[in-house]
Amino acid sequence: MPEQPSRGQVALVTGAGRGIGREIAVALAREGMRVGLVGRTPATLAAAADECTAAGAADAVDAVVAPADVTDRAEVARAVATVVDRLGPVDLLVANAGVREETATRPWETDPDEWWRVVETNLRGVLLLDHAVVPAMVERARGRVLHVGSGMGQRPRPRGEWSAYAVSKAGLARLTDSLAAALDGTGVTVLEMSPGLVRTDMTETMWGPAQDQPWSPVEAMTGAVLRFATGELDTLHGRFVHAARDDLDALLAVAEDVRARDARTLRLRPYGPSDPLA
Repeated sequence: MPEQPSRGQVALVTGAGRGIGREIAVALAREGMRVGLVGRTPATLAAAADECTAAGAADAVDAVVAPADVTDRAEVARAVATVVDRLGPVDLLVANAGVREETATRPWETDPDEWWRVVETNLRGVLLLDHAVVPAMVERARGRVLHVGSGMGQRPRPRGEWSAYAVSKAGLARLTDSLAAALDGTGVTVLEMSPGLVRTDMTETMWGPAQDQPWSPVEAMTGAVLRFATGELDTLHGRFVHAARDDLDALLAVAEDVRARDARTLRLRPYGPSDPLA
């Protein structure tokens, strides 16, 4: 798909009331995009919408608030319908909403109900958004879908803590892969993108002073999302990108090789040439 200016396009961002989602929504509004904000808490969404309106172009349509629990199919459908009715068809879906377990326990010590709640939010929630948004994109032969992932989907913690979060993000990588294959030739692009370890309410309580890597600037993520919105990253369709660590220009320069090697996707690594999986 050729590059397109982002101004005037419609973006739908989940988890938009706080943290990374809010920063993404404001950054998109600042570039002249019209933004639908989806999340569970109307008050935080309203505050984020005010910030988007203040940051946006003078002639931009006000940001639209559409409260929803992303694990509830009916609520997701209503939220998407609200955004489309007020702003028009969605050009960019940013599936950002996510949660993690309350405590860093080993898998057999977790509360199974809490464990499943994390997987439902981080994986079912993304599927429901894709289900509600992607068909119209395919019909229009244009659109972009961003799944906000995590390196923990490929490399879980050494002691196995936060297993629900890690499993949900691994599942998201496979969902991205499956969606990409289904979207080939439709004019719709999907990308999985990790923001890195951005300081938010969730990461502060997840890692705190015991973190084993530096905090990532949220501007790396918002900048990468803006580049995706304009079409600059379309050649990385279906791949995993780390906004804070990747040199996007260098990655784009080898995009053809990335596709040829089936790199930046979730795969089992064969142990050698004699491995039947090789």
